Amino acid sequence: MKEIGGYFELEKFSGPMLHDGALPLSCGRACVEYLLEQKQIKKVALPVFLCDVVRESCVKAGAEVSCYRIGADFMPLDLKLKEDEWLYVTDFYGQLSQSQLVSLHQKYPNMIVDNAQAYFKPPLKGVDTLYTCRKFFGVPDGGFLYTDAPERELPRDISFERMNFVLGRFEKSAGEFYYDASCNNDYFSSQNVKRMSALTENLLRAIDYDSVKKRRSENFMYLHSHLENLNLLHIHPVEGAFAYPLMLENGAECRRKLIENKIFVPTLWPNVLSDAEKDSLEYKLASDVLPLPCDQRYSQEDMDRIISFFK
Repeated sequence: MKEIGGYFELEKFSGPMLHDGALPLSCGRACVEYLLEQKQIKKVALPVFLCDVVRESCVKAGAEVSCYRIGADFMPLDLKLKEDEWLYVTDFYGQLSQSQLVSLHQKYPNMIVDNAQAYFKPPLKGVDTLYTCRKFFGVPDGGFLYTDAPERELPRDISFERMNFVLGRFEKSAGEFYYDASCNNDYFSSQNVKRMSALTENLLRAIDYDSVKKRRSENFMYLHSHLENLNLLHIHPVEGAFAYPLMLENGAECRRKLIENKIFVPTLWPNVLSDAEKDSLEYKLASDVLPLPCDQRYSQEDMDRIISFFK
């Protein structure tokens, strides 16, 4: 029986949600597992430069995994796919153009696009595409999947007990809730595929996506205008950018110094440092690329603080 009266809960929001037409799942890895299971995909080619979560998700879904290399433009190199093998393409830092993706899809019709770092890039029609929410917004779960795979009924994730790190950092420092955030990340490794939690879906309906996209784009371009001459990567503007990828010869050392100065720049995929050869491009991308924060939380003054570190 529905409760009537009593104290108020979180307000219910009714705004439009970006990717409203996609299947809302609990996280990116759930999108991978769901897609492989529903389409009965048994072989997947993954880039060497990729987090081990995707590989684990493929294996969990019963797929055989092979690996391929990428170039400095983040495009796949020397692809030799088996007839029934699917190509998993990651849009690193949103740097792959739609024309590049279209070209790949024409050559490899069985293709999956991972837009975990390109939330504001629309999916290609007819191409299985996934997005994750936690890399862009303060939510405890969430992923979106565009697919023509048959939909099945799923239990819904429950996330209210994992909101502590999101709410805590709103009023205090990130360090005080880092453990909680890590526990939330680990949570998904033991979970089966679920639908996005009602709490996260509600929060996503309260976001001003145009404002977020504008701020991320402006901050990215501001960093680029000051750091392009230092960047070993040739990068192009990104709308609603995930981060500004600055590659330096001594990137790993700079990362440590940035963190000491409370500019938190992660090593996105530390598994690559043990999986790839030390002289490989993949190793250097993992070690020496600094994903500089440029998201909606920060002003031009914050970007100046980052830039001053490299002057």
